[in-house]
Amino acid sequence: PSVTSSGEQTEGQRSTLECSTPYFCPGGDTALRWEGYDPQVSEVSSHVQLDTSGVSHQVTLTSSFTWKDHSKKLLCVVSDGPKRASTEVVLRVRHAPKDTQVSLSPSSGNIGVGDTVTLSCEVGSSHPPVSGYHWYKDGVAVGTERVLALPGVRREDHGRYHCEAQNALGTGVSPPVTLRVFSAEISASPAAEVLEGTATTLSCDVPGREGHPEELTYTWFKNSAWLKEGPAHTLLFPAVAAGDAGYYSCQVTNSQGSDTAQAISLSVTYPPRIPTLTLFQETQGGRLVIVRCTVDSHPPATLTIDHDGAVLATSGAQVTLGQRLGVTASRNSLRLEIRDAGPRDSGKYGCTASNVHGNASATKVLVARAAGLRIQPSAEVTEGTAVTLTCVGTGDTEEEPLYTWYRNGRRLQESSFPTLEFPSVRGDDAGAFQCQVRSRNSSDTSETVPLRVLYPPRQPVLSSFLQSQGGHLGIIQCSVESDPESNLTLRRGDDAIACTQGCPQATSPRVHVIRSYNSLKVEIRDVVVEDEGIYVCQAGNSQGRASATVDFKA
Repeated sequence: PSVTSSGEQTEGQRSTLECSTPYFCPGGDTALRWEGYDPQVSEVSSHVQLDTSGVSHQVTLTSSFTWKDHSKKLLCVVSDGPKRASTEVVLRVRHAPKDTQVSLSPSSGNIGVGDTVTLSCEVGSSHPPVSGYHWYKDGVAVGTERVLALPGVRREDHGRYHCEAQNALGTGVSPPVTLRVFSAEISASPAAEVLEGTATTLSCDVPGREGHPEELTYTWFKNSAWLKEGPAHTLLFPAVAAGDAGYYSCQVTNSQGSDTAQAISLSVTYPPRIPTLTLFQETQGGRLVIVRCTVDSHPPATLTIDHDGAVLATSGAQVTLGQRLGVTASRNSLRLEIRDAGPRDSGKYGCTASNVHGNASATKVLVARAAGLRIQPSAEVTEGTAVTLTCVGTGDTEEEPLYTWYRNGRRLQESSFPTLEFPSVRGDDAGAFQCQVRSRNSSDTSETVPLRVLYPPRQPVLSSFLQSQGGHLGIIQCSVESDPESNLTLRRGDDAIACTQGCPQATSPRVHVIRSYNSLKVEIRDVVVEDEGIYVCQAGNSQGRASATVDFKA
């Protein structure tokens, strides 16, 4: 049989295909028919020509074809009993792109920030072929190639993607596919810096958290230390406190893995606490007063020091300083030095701390001494050094004052000279010194200042005696005067019987040693003749050495 058609078919339009033979057998078993069509949407008609112009048998197929019929084969068959012959027709159905889908790669596992992702627009069928592609993310156009490549995924790439494929007959639209970017991020509400007492929430989110197909687990950390774990993506502070400040991070986990958010700094601001105010008057010299104020606050506070209400120093805008004043300021700390201090500097000192959230203050009373005592060259000297003690007065009196000196509370001398001199100081001169400054209308005594004189051991005092009650008990005792303390060693010949420092315990059970400052006492029980002899006590310190002997007889 021969087949004629209109060429290509168009989806949705009716097409006609004709199958014919140049013969017809009215009384035989010869049949002509179409095979492979859908009878529900097709019509078949037959026509026979038997006249003088010719003989023919024609079967006409009229049908409406869809895109699924594209490339389908139809057969025109002529049969005579068991014999048959056929002609094949391949349908070419013109249609818009069909079965359009988005293919996402990788298709499994978590997609993290920085990963490479490709989305491909796949078309099941298109005739003529696809001539163009368009990509959309959440309804916004983002590309025109068949493959949309995202070489370094960002959190912002999370969303719903679909593609459109076009040809001359129309457009195929894919169902949307969600690209899930598994990336944790922390946000703070109302802000990352809040006032103490504010209700604050930290939220740990991954894009599309609410629509995530599985339950997520959140692990919270503060300053890298584990805090809590569970299904809650928020950390609540009903009334945030200063102690809640720190660096917070969270780890989000699903069945495919986990991601840890970059830490966020939660800063809690608060007004100044009560300041710490300290007053110090230098003992050696007595003419320097230090006023120091420190406070705890955030943000840092402006500190102000006042004396009886008059501002002396501030850590903010500078005030005019007197010649006797020196100021050092640092974060939440202010230090004021008052030189040549005297009674005029006595009184109430206050420190006020203030920031944008409030203020606080503290006060203390200073009683400044008018007299001070200075020792030169030092309050600790070696014997023989020339030492001068100077009584420093206020310098405010016009008349010549009188100076009275005391050592260990006992009066030494009184004169109009402010100095007490030791041209060659001895150990006996050491002690606690005070000076008193007197004028017609006032009198003041300095604080006690110790003078230490370092000197070598004097001649040791070595004694021995024998007790007869309860058995023979021999006692040898050695004592010495020195500063610093001496190491005492008791020897008999080449043998060290005992010492106060750095020697082994007595080897004989009859010998008992008692040690104290610059003193060594040795008890010998059940004295025998062999214990008799010359004993030597040696004393030594950093300044020198001395020794003494005793003849012990049983």
